[in-house]
Amino acid sequence: MASQGKATNVSGEQAGPVARAMLLLSGAMVLIPVMDAIAKELSNQGMAPASVAFGRFAAQTLVLLIVFGTWRAVGTPPSMLPGRLWPNLLRGALHGSATMMFFVALKYMPLADTIAIFFIEPMILLLLSSIFLKEVVGWPRRIASVVAFGGAILVIQPSYALFGAVSLLPLAAAMLFAFYLLVTRWVSIDEHPLTMQLYSGIGAMFTIGPIIVVGESLGSVDYSITMPESSGLLLAIGVMGTVSSVGHVMVAKAFSLAPASVLAPFSYLEIVTATLLGFVVFGDFPGPMQWLGTGIIVSMGFLIFIRERQLERLTVSAAGPAPTL
Repeated sequence: MASQGKATNVSGEQAGPVARAMLLLSGAMVLIPVMDAIAKELSNQGMAPASVAFGRFAAQTLVLLIVFGTWRAVGTPPSMLPGRLWPNLLRGALHGSATMMFFVALKYMPLADTIAIFFIEPMILLLLSSIFLKEVVGWPRRIASVVAFGGAILVIQPSYALFGAVSLLPLAAAMLFAFYLLVTRWVSIDEHPLTMQLYSGIGAMFTIGPIIVVGESLGSVDYSITMPESSGLLLAIGVMGTVSSVGHVMVAKAFSLAPASVLAPFSYLEIVTATLLGFVVFGDFPGPMQWLGTGIIVSMGFLIFIRERQLERLTVSAAGPAPTL
């Protein structure tokens, strides 16, 4: 009888874990900018960016609690208690802090420009993964990441005016988000993605909440308590929480299947969605250089995908056929 385990055959009929991880992360990079666009619009409607960030994680937590409750009614869901509580809460704190800083930057800067500065993050992640996770970062991955970053610059064409005090916020967010992905890779090996995201939301709320209280007492505009004043805004927060839940569950699953250094270049696909949203929602039409940069980003992701797929097939071929019983 054939083994019941799931095996990747040499002919490549079924994608291996690295290929699935790259597809999952690519899908997440399509979804997540939708949340960023909603956050920017909420700030434009008068909500404080920190309150938008808190609402985003509160909605995510509520959505996941509903998922767990529904799953429990029809079957056996994964445990709601993580195997490692504090690393999961730390992951949430890093994610919440990065998101709050990013949302504040979005209030003052165009969506695509903010993401352009943020895209130092894959470079940081490559460095951190080699230092802390001891992952081997080969030259193809390094070159793909550098070339993709150049493509992102072509897409955005940031002006020197952006490199003021506000531009430090997406840079700080990039650093925190790189550590968030690093912890994600560490924790995701033996945690369920839904459980991880539940505690990511809890950790983020416990981080952002006190900051909002302090900001309110100091009279800060961006770090104050504001509530959605219409059902439309409340619905937008709900959509934002749902999109972020799906997107970051995909991220967590992807990082459980493949090394962070392999997945880092695929983060640049987010800039493609951001550019399209910038045009559709905010009227920013991409020029020739932006289209060229988009083509470079997609090409680098595709080349890395093909290379890692071939390496998987070679590994399976060298290991021999799946065992039979």
